[in-house]
Amino acid sequence: MNDKETQETTTVTTPPYASDALAEGTVDAVVIGGGAAGLNGALILARSRRSVVVIDSGSPRNAPAQAVHGLLALDGTPPTEILRRGREQVRQYGGRVVHGKVASAEPAAPSADGDLRFTVTLADGRHITARRILIATGLTDVLPQVPGLAEHWGHSVVHCPYCHGWEVRDEPIGILATGAASIGHAYLFRQLTEDLTYFTHGTDLDEDSRARFAARGIRVIDTPVTEVVNDADGALAGVRLADGQVVARRVLAVGPNMQARTQGLEGLGLPVQDLPNMGRGFASGPSGTTEVPGVWVAGNATDPAAQVGASAAAGALAGANINSSLATADTDAALQKIAEKSPTTATR
Repeated sequence: MNDKETQETTTVTTPPYASDALAEGTVDAVVIGGGAAGLNGALILARSRRSVVVIDSGSPRNAPAQAVHGLLALDGTPPTEILRRGREQVRQYGGRVVHGKVASAEPAAPSADGDLRFTVTLADGRHITARRILIATGLTDVLPQVPGLAEHWGHSVVHCPYCHGWEVRDEPIGILATGAASIGHAYLFRQLTEDLTYFTHGTDLDEDSRARFAARGIRVIDTPVTEVVNDADGALAGVRLADGQVVARRVLAVGPNMQARTQGLEGLGLPVQDLPNMGRGFASGPSGTTEVPGVWVAGNATDPAAQVGASAAAGALAGANINSSLATADTDAALQKIAEKSPTTATR
């Protein structure tokens, strides 16, 4: 993908909002990422009377979408509205939401009682010290190098049949294949339309899959796609093939390569793993735990397939686990203080 297309795909930002002041001293938790996972983790922590600061760059993955779908009671709500409510609710319990970009995050010297400490530095030079960190930075969708594709991302170029499927039902849809996972993609979108074309675009399609596609009435085109074609109004009208033919389509479904946003977090030493047919994300265990003590991860940064509801749930679980960790540390510190005050036996 060229730089221009990368920028068009990944730098959509939400409307500006009032940023809280960065807390002074040491806070219980810093949440890096202000999407569904990060805000829900912060909400759990704030409701547990923990001091928590969310660092939000303002560029969530679903910013290009008009609405969130498949989320009970909030189906059809714009992503920006969900985030606005989320920030408001975190603040209601004393949490802070700070607009900024993290430049670095790294371990710091532990406290006098041995509790963990981390330093998070923002791009503008501000910094904050935290006892625990929740990484909820989300991911970047990297699209194939097809001119015109990125400009329609989140509208007539879609990736998830559950997020966008109902809205594009009965339209002429094209699957722009990016790998083996696109085969399963095709069956899901076939549920939504009778007019589905599969563009192999240089990927392999075995004979069994071709037979299954034929049984479902899915047309297969092996000639590579060279560009997206628009109509006079700028709407997606189809794709041009390498032989010059234009195939009319109103919607393209593409499985992007999904890359966790790791910039600025290298100092934490978090393990990163390749996810088959999906991309790359942080490795995590139950409740978002990582191999690095004191650091949790939730949402698309570790689970690229998670929709908004699943990401929010993961953030809540991580927040509860962080609170439990802090409660244990608080108790250990209290016991240590008692031991330090106890009289000692004099030595001869």
